[in-house]
Amino acid sequence: MDLRYLRVLARRFPTISKASTEIINLSAILNLPKGTEHFVSDLHGEYEQFLHVLKNGSGSIKQKIEEEFGNTLSEKDKRTLATLIYYPEQKLALIEKQEREICDWYKITLNRLIKVTCRIASKYTRSRVRKMLSSDFAYIFEEIIFENDVNHDKDAYYNSIISTIIQIGRAPACIIALCQTIQRLAVSHLHVLGDIYDRGPGPHIIMDTLMNYHSVDIQWGNHDITWMAAASGHPACIAVVLRFAARYGELDIVEDGYGINLVPLLRFVMDTYKDNPGPNFNIHYNKATYNELDLEADKRIQKAMAIIQFKLEGQIIQKHPEFHMEDRLLLDKINYEDRTILLDGVTYPLNDTDFPTIDPADPYRLTPEEENVMERLVTAFTHSEKLNRHVRFLYEKGSLYLIYNNNLLYHGCVPFNEDGEFINVQVGSKSLHGKCLYDELDKFCRKAFYLPPGPEKSFAQDIMWFIWCNKNSPLFGKEKMATFERYFIDDESTWVESKNPYYSLLENEEIVNKILIAFELDPENSRIINGHVPVKNKENPVKCNGKLMIIDGGFSKAYQKTTGIAGYTLIYNSNSIFLAAHKPFTSTEEAIQNEDDIHSEHITVRRFAHRRLVKDMDNGLLLQEQIADLTELLQAFRQGLIRESSD
Repeated sequence: MDLRYLRVLARRFPTISKASTEIINLSAILNLPKGTEHFVSDLHGEYEQFLHVLKNGSGSIKQKIEEEFGNTLSEKDKRTLATLIYYPEQKLALIEKQEREICDWYKITLNRLIKVTCRIASKYTRSRVRKMLSSDFAYIFEEIIFENDVNHDKDAYYNSIISTIIQIGRAPACIIALCQTIQRLAVSHLHVLGDIYDRGPGPHIIMDTLMNYHSVDIQWGNHDITWMAAASGHPACIAVVLRFAARYGELDIVEDGYGINLVPLLRFVMDTYKDNPGPNFNIHYNKATYNELDLEADKRIQKAMAIIQFKLEGQIIQKHPEFHMEDRLLLDKINYEDRTILLDGVTYPLNDTDFPTIDPADPYRLTPEEENVMERLVTAFTHSEKLNRHVRFLYEKGSLYLIYNNNLLYHGCVPFNEDGEFINVQVGSKSLHGKCLYDELDKFCRKAFYLPPGPEKSFAQDIMWFIWCNKNSPLFGKEKMATFERYFIDDESTWVESKNPYYSLLENEEIVNKILIAFELDPENSRIINGHVPVKNKENPVKCNGKLMIIDGGFSKAYQKTTGIAGYTLIYNSNSIFLAAHKPFTSTEEAIQNEDDIHSEHITVRRFAHRRLVKDMDNGLLLQEQIADLTELLQAFRQGLIRESSD
């Protein structure tokens, strides 16, 4: 090994003793059970349900409570304990009002929480657990967690600790800290398979939560891509983001959540779109807090942004013939006198032809007023501190796909032809498919945000729009995005968005193997975990004997009438891989007050004959490489090639 590298390593481990201790430590870690991985997808702003699923680890915490207490606790006591762990501050406040013998309750509850913590912490090193502990109680917790079950001679000592905590009024803070520790220890790593944004009321709240989570990665979804491109200043994607926000009554996310001033847009809309838009511009809101006084304004904003979107998209399509999207140039196909449009050789009547900003002679040109509004919106989006902070986090923790512990994670689809061959997709000067396509698109996503203004950045931003809606995009996967048709044509046959053949080929194990091989994975020991497409309740989300799992079951309320459920999530622990199919979540208040957890049906995908250990995982390979390096360092010390140092 290069002595220069060993000398650098010797700065961290300057003696034989320290290098040997680290080898012993790493070797021991290799034989610990693997940590629990939690997979979620297509959150679509539904922050309350997401936060609940995150807090309960898709049932992992309830399972630990069951393992620890079994029949020694009543079902009611187990529900109360679980709810306390999920929502410690809120549940504690309720109990303190109701409980007469609160000191006795503190003592019982602290002991129960310590037992749950000990069970969950058993698979981690003391060092790992120490990092998860609240700094206020770290020393006390460490004493109790690692000694309580093995040293009965210290029972009086431990009882004294708990009694003193209660006597000095620190029991509530201690209970909250223990509950938060259990939440952190229950899940070692979180995977988010895309579509954090659009439709629901709190994507910014989800992003704040993820930024504070101890270990997370994100695979971008097509809705995330539009927000990322909007934050980079891409006008067409800004129009998409605002149209969606208006359509779902969530413009307050943009205005209040991200501090983006929409007053210039509102003034433009109220001056320009005086007639009430048609019924296809109705607002799809699902929250009781929506102010219906905003209804008419939101409908007009939705229409105004739709027209601007179609214009800007038309300009992109004309600029990039290599995108092969000429069939989406629709504004020039309108007969403005007959109130009809010609699509694929068929003439359809339009239900709305109030187009005050469209010049039939040059339909894709923005009016001066539209240009002014978009310039101000571009400035507002690019200068939103919070949006930029969130988007930078998406770039830091995110990618178009991820290979993690032999699992291939992505949001949409790998584009296929009907014959089961990969589609070669033109990206710039390259024709790519499979892993190479993902890698190239990932580079353009990063260029779009990080490059300074100029032609290269502009092209990369257009590529992000391409990822949003092109039929060959791995994040879209449909023949077309029929937004115009859904707004302006009543004939629903024009609304059909045919899926890429990928979705009909998923039952074919040869196709799944082909994808895994393309991403340099062994088909016999690897799996695909896929988001993006809602899975109906009666549909099997597990394909090809567990080689592919689809985990979007409909977090978004907009999908739940179709799916019948409220999302699939996946748990991969040291013993098994299982899917959780969740029932719709009512509210945080009901979950706390009534101790109603999300009722979930667990589907075991695979149960391992032998418990999976750290050495079987990706991190285990890294640790083994570190052990090999340290072993080389030991040899260099012993052979006199490197001197030990006391520094």
